[in-house]
Amino acid sequence: MHSVGRSWLLLTGFILFYIIYLLFGALVFSSIERPVEDKLREDMIVLKQEFLNLSCVNAASLELFLVKVLKANKYGVSVLRNSSVPSNWDLASSMFFANTLVTTVGYGHTTPLSDTGKAFSIIYALIGVPFTMLVLTACVQRLMYPLVLAPVGLLQRSGIEPRPATVVHFVLLLVLVVLCFFVAPAAVFSTVEVSWSFLDGIYFCFISLCTIGLGDFVPGTHPGQKYRPLYQVTVMVYLFVGLMMMYLLLRTFHKMADLHGLTTFLQLPRCEESDLDEDREPIVENERQSQKEKAANKPLEPGSQPSYNTINKG
Repeated sequence: MHSVGRSWLLLTGFILFYIIYLLFGALVFSSIERPVEDKLREDMIVLKQEFLNLSCVNAASLELFLVKVLKANKYGVSVLRNSSVPSNWDLASSMFFANTLVTTVGYGHTTPLSDTGKAFSIIYALIGVPFTMLVLTACVQRLMYPLVLAPVGLLQRSGIEPRPATVVHFVLLLVLVVLCFFVAPAAVFSTVEVSWSFLDGIYFCFISLCTIGLGDFVPGTHPGQKYRPLYQVTVMVYLFVGLMMMYLLLRTFHKMADLHGLTTFLQLPRCEESDLDEDREPIVENERQSQKEKAANKPLEPGSQPSYNTINKG
């Protein structure tokens, strides 16, 4: 099999394993945390009924009631309308939690209730976070040529000087990312989430794609929301693709800054020439590929394809 075909096959395997890893985490979190959550819900119902049955309430009883209610609310269990609120640890919600865990977004709207869940979160994140970074890097390297190198070469062939071409390309890419991953999703969120304004949607997109994850706005948590599992899976896909595009945008800016001498001026690390070449070669390429096969895959004319390496830095 050709090396490019093998690399695509391996990349596909990475993505499939990533999805399986999320499902595995969702099943484990759900099996561990849902029974504890159900017990907490039952306790809240009993506590509420006992409170209502009291003929009179003293300060100590009220304080105890509030402490337990606030503690339960911290874990996403409310004493209000418990029967109509879906579980925070069903399969879709657990997978959403696993996704926020391995992408380091971590909204904090749902946290493990049990010690077992907390211990598993540590182990799961230790494996999941670096693996997520690996998958994101592999995907970004696949996107570097069609979204960065090829457009820059096209701008140069249209008559624009090399350095202005990189600036124009970066501005266009920035506008594309803002429109597709901030403005458009914010409009969708402000429509689906009845309590969100358009500004709230923009704020959520920024907080999420910068992996700040404050947790004051979390999609899919409104009681009685239709198609909640499908909605949460869609948000997971948005987060993954959005993080990938943010990484692509940052890497493009780094290359542009390197070309314009900004990294040298600020005494920052430069993009290595080998790293630039890797944008054309997938990160998952088989390292055992023979030198003969590599030579056969090289273009006959190195300058015939657009690359940051071909831009005159003088």
